[in-house]
Amino acid sequence: MSGPVVAGVDGSRRSLTAAEWAAREAARRGVALRLVHACPPLPLRVSPVPGVDAWQNVGEQMLGQTVADFRARLPELAIDGEHTATEPAEALLTAAASAGLLVVGVRGWGGFEGLAVGSVALRVAAMADCPVVTVPDERRTGAEWDGTDADEVQLGFDAHAPAEAPTAFAFRAAQERGVPLRVVHAWALPPASPSAWMLTVLEEDRAMWEDQESQVVSDALRPWREGCPEVTVVPDVVLLNPAEALVKASERADLLVIGRRTATRPTQLRLGPVAHAVLHHARCPVAVVPHPGP
Repeated sequence: MSGPVVAGVDGSRRSLTAAEWAAREAARRGVALRLVHACPPLPLRVSPVPGVDAWQNVGEQMLGQTVADFRARLPELAIDGEHTATEPAEALLTAAASAGLLVVGVRGWGGFEGLAVGSVALRVAAMADCPVVTVPDERRTGAEWDGTDADEVQLGFDAHAPAEAPTAFAFRAAQERGVPLRVVHAWALPPASPSAWMLTVLEEDRAMWEDQESQVVSDALRPWREGCPEVTVVPDVVLLNPAEALVKASERADLLVIGRRTATRPTQLRLGPVAHAVLHHARCPVAVVPHPGP
């Protein structure tokens, strides 16, 4: 995780908000910030139109001005820019190969009003070699978000199959920010039991199952607590669908960390249903951390 923090910029307000978040993260880590702008060439049938060369230079000028603005405000941070004539997702995936972290806005100039997450953000979150953070331009409660930090990091955690990379990322994020780490473990009633949404479940049975889940979480977290005792860990065991539990958790988080299983075949390069739902509905920045898995 010693590589630079890379942020994609296209001049939109959303991308600049993401770049601001990336700059703070680079400063925390003590690494460089790289701003990447991708401007694919126009189709050949358009190229003969007068003024095309000037239009293609607009992206370079925007990137240069953005880098200059960031350097002026953050002189202690090493900042550089990279302009490339490729598709945005391809450019960011290439940059991710040598990055410690890739940061993107949930949307750029494309899409339409009401679209939660753009295609570039979804593609890089599903395919990047490094962790990817998607940054919303506002808290999706409707209130403007100024990019300042909340008071805890949240981790989506499956205590029955804990993933090392997302857990390590979340502990480090909480440690660097000096905030608690809330570990969200969603659980369901045993398959043979009546549904909690259809029939009444005896309170003592529900409490017993919840105690069992809490013990599993405690056991799974013990090595991490011992290895990082300065981080205050708050287990949060909830009887909810995982996606719903994580979206609710995002309402009070500075950062929500979730995992993504790395693919063994190209056809598997996609986000799972929980990650997909979280990216579309979370109310805070979301870190998608790749990890080995079935």
